[in-house]
Amino acid sequence: MKKLIPLLLSFISLSGNAAERQFDVEMIIFKRAVDPDSLQESWPNQPPAIDLSQAALLQNSDYLEAKGVTLLSPSEYQLAEQEKQLEQHAGYNVLVHTAWRQGDEAKGHSPVFHILAGHDYSGNYAVDGREKSTNILTGSDTGISDVQEQSIDNPLYELDGKLQVYVQHYLFLEADLDLKSPGIREVTLEDKPLDLTTDPADENTTVQFGHLESVSPTIQVEHFLKSYRMSQKRRMRSGEIHYLDHPLMGIIIQVRKAEEAEQTES
Repeated sequence: MKKLIPLLLSFISLSGNAAERQFDVEMIIFKRAVDPDSLQESWPNQPPAIDLSQAALLQNSDYLEAKGVTLLSPSEYQLAEQEKQLEQHAGYNVLVHTAWRQGDEAKGHSPVFHILAGHDYSGNYAVDGREKSTNILTGSDTGISDVQEQSIDNPLYELDGKLQVYVQHYLFLEADLDLKSPGIREVTLEDKPLDLTTDPADENTTVQFGHLESVSPTIQVEHFLKSYRMSQKRRMRSGEIHYLDHPLMGIIIQVRKAEEAEQTES
């Protein structure tokens, strides 16, 4: 019995240390200088909305504190060389480079981050992607002399989505990101149905049918802000640099054990 007590205490100590493991997560998200229409890909005009109900911004200090997350300073980044190479290449544009420290939580408890970056399209496009009308009525046009306050739209960022790193026996990354890009789309306009009914009470009505040509639907081309979805799940090893590919964007990510990161810095 006396021999079992030290073993039990040792096991409890190891379990506590395992639960307290910390990881440094560093990631770079970039886009490619590619015209989406030039790619041999089939893209839906409007993918289903990403569920952001459990996600929070990296700037949300209350969320970070609740999840035990600490943002790392740029001086602690270890992927600076990768960012430099991307920025020096004309075919890439870095949208996000950030890093944070988190625990080795399971998926249900690990932080989920809402990622927003890039150009704000809210001045020209609505949330559903349609182009906003440029015809703005002034007070003289409407006959209203008083100046009315215009509503301010929420930002519509070029990159919008969520990302989560968690532990489930192994390290995993799940990413659902939309990259928005202006383009055009074809819209089919509904033709007004032809009313061929007559009033039976009108005896003078003479109706002749025949040789009616079929009318093709009207196709209209309009400007549209299209979303291109990147959905990936990747199993990772700590310390390794992983690359997630997409025709229009990419993610470079490294998850390091906190003690390994501190040794590298020293």
